[in-house]
Amino acid sequence: MQSGNRETLTRRIVESLPVVDREIVVRDRALPGFGVRVHPSGSKVYMVHKRSGGKSRRVTIGRHGVWSLDAARREVGGILASLKKGETPGRPGTETASATGPTIAELAERYMDEHVAVRSKPTTARSCRHIFDAHLLPEFGRLRLGEIAADRVAALHYRLREKPIMANQVIDVLSRLFHRAAKSGDAPVGGNPCRFIKKYPTRSCERFLSEREFARLGTVLHEFEANGKIATTAAAALRLLMLTGCRRNEILTLRWEDVDLEHDEIRLPDTKTGPCAVPLSPTARQVLAALPQQPDNPWVISGRGHGARLSNQNATWAVVRKKAGLEDVRMHDLRHSFAFRALALDESLPMIGKLLGHRQVQTTAPYAHLTQESVSASSARVPERIAVDMETPPAVFVTT
Repeated sequence: MQSGNRETLTRRIVESLPVVDREIVVRDRALPGFGVRVHPSGSKVYMVHKRSGGKSRRVTIGRHGVWSLDAARREVGGILASLKKGETPGRPGTETASATGPTIAELAERYMDEHVAVRSKPTTARSCRHIFDAHLLPEFGRLRLGEIAADRVAALHYRLREKPIMANQVIDVLSRLFHRAAKSGDAPVGGNPCRFIKKYPTRSCERFLSEREFARLGTVLHEFEANGKIATTAAAALRLLMLTGCRRNEILTLRWEDVDLEHDEIRLPDTKTGPCAVPLSPTARQVLAALPQQPDNPWVISGRGHGARLSNQNATWAVVRKKAGLEDVRMHDLRHSFAFRALALDESLPMIGKLLGHRQVQTTAPYAHLTQESVSASSARVPERIAVDMETPPAVFVTT
């Protein structure tokens, strides 16, 4: 289907529009100026197009799924009326000269297509899509860059204050749009309004398991596996998380072709920082060697179906941690605990970074505060020990 095709748009037609490797636009026969733009990422966006005075203006209404077809149609009349008067839709009285540049909705779709779809992992893409759909597009979608004032950005940030992490992420994503616009020459005269926003402080959620907690966790895993309460592969996945410091999905998506027991390592072809090899301790090697390799199933942590893998470990982890009395421990805290134990064994931060698959030492740097805590603890224990020695009566030496 070529850009510029016309259809009498219905919900069924919009949902059936094909996704190809380039943007296509399908215009509505029934409502001139109205259409839907299909991006290579799969998103479908309602828009209005009008030519006036030899210039072409295209205004994004919103994404299909967030906007219904009927609601998008109802917006068209007001948008066309505003364009005819030289106003920016939604901002009566604004002159055309001040409404130049792309809208936030247009920048958002461009950012999702050109950056997120190419460079980001699926979980990051879903998070970014949620930030646009739930927060930025309802607030700023139809506005152009120059129309977004710092006070309005601050108001959005304040409304999200009960969720400080999300509030800060929303501002970060909006700021990226302004930054990318500056690179392409579309930055507004006033610059990036996000630079005035002071981020909310966030509390670290890191939790580190002690030796006793590791022991309790190991006991529960053995007990549940022996009684058939959890699958062998599910238990193995948790053990590997503890013994390798890998991320959850790195273990759940591990294939047998990437396991090299002869050289005691697993090769991860697609991590957050790119391909890397993870060395196996003797115990981690035993865990892998004990797992059966099912015919026609490439996954190490296999699931119930034929050729399937275990896709969700959350339910198993909830049961195990409750029995072990570790209900405040997240699965990702097993990775933090691996790093903490390495620090306790006097491993350097660069070495811990290599063990965790960090590409840059800055990523490992947050663990430095643990080193300082260890120093502080030692600085308290040493003088206390000296004080005890000082109070001990001197030994009596008898000479002959």
